[in-house]
Amino acid sequence: MRNKVSLVCGLCVGIASVIAVIGIVLSFTPRYTEAQTTETFMARLSVMPVEAATVPDIAGSGSGSAVFDNGRLLIDGAFTGLLGIVTAARLHEGPGMGIRGTAFSELMVVGGVEGSFSGEIELSSDQVDSLRQGKIYIQIDSEAAPEGNLWGWLVK
Repeated sequence: MRNKVSLVCGLCVGIASVIAVIGIVLSFTPRYTEAQTTETFMARLSVMPVEAATVPDIAGSGSGSAVFDNGRLLIDGAFTGLLGIVTAARLHEGPGMGIRGTAFSELMVVGGVEGSFSGEIELSSDQVDSLRQGKIYIQIDSEAAPEGNLWGWLVK
């Protein structure tokens, strides 16, 4: 009888050890989260005059796309028809779609009155929320319109 009790106790300890090891392994295994889901966003870049005086200096169009994957936003796009040479491309975050906001990341831009832009940005959790709410936009600046020649909000 004593051997049976020892055998049962040994078996219980063995099972508990296996369960503990599985728990430890699972605690280090990446969990599926919403941030790890790939999401695609598009932007149509169009003229966005800041004030009436800048209307004659602003022209052009463009498009962009962004893929959000595992906390990182990968952006690329192109533009054409600017009245001045491109000077910058940036990501901005505004309080809502169509409302001017603050720049938070530079994008790499190549070209003159036509060209392309790209970038890879790690977003904070607040910026991820803003992206999903349509508050993040691409802004292209030019010599003719340094306060923003083309703007385009990232939308699904």
